[in-house]
Amino acid sequence: MKTRIILFSVVLFLVAGVSFAQKKSEAKSIISEKVAIKKYHKKEELERMQKGELLTLYSERIEVLIKTLPYIAFATKPGITMETLGIPNDNDNRKVLDNQFEATDDYLKATNEFHARILPYSDTSKLISAIIFYEEIMKSLHEYSAYH
Repeated sequence: MKTRIILFSVVLFLVAGVSFAQKKSEAKSIISEKVAIKKYHKKEELERMQKGELLTLYSERIEVLIKTLPYIAFATKPGITMETLGIPNDNDNRKVLDNQFEATDDYLKATNEFHARILPYSDTSKLISAIIFYEEIMKSLHEYSAYH
């Protein structure tokens, strides 16, 4: 009987140890899955839009660029992780990536506050030109990824 109790206790500790063992965190995508432009626009389309719509498009394009450009040496589209690139998915590297994402989010928050306050004073034609320019940069990133 004592043997069964001891065996049961050992098995219970093993099961508890396995269930509470620290699991390796899954690798995060270097470029967020949410970062994408759903539609590219022609100048004529933009000219028919209200300024409020243009301001929203402008801010969306800025966000996509800010969350993509720093990482083009690694990837130009979502789904690439540190592990995919051969970078160890250890605590230190995940922490550095998390800190980078947090700093980017802080920067975007400040940028969006600035845009909400100051951007409405911009000239509509310059706003349209900037949106087209940002969209062209995004298109060129897709071409860039084809070269490697």
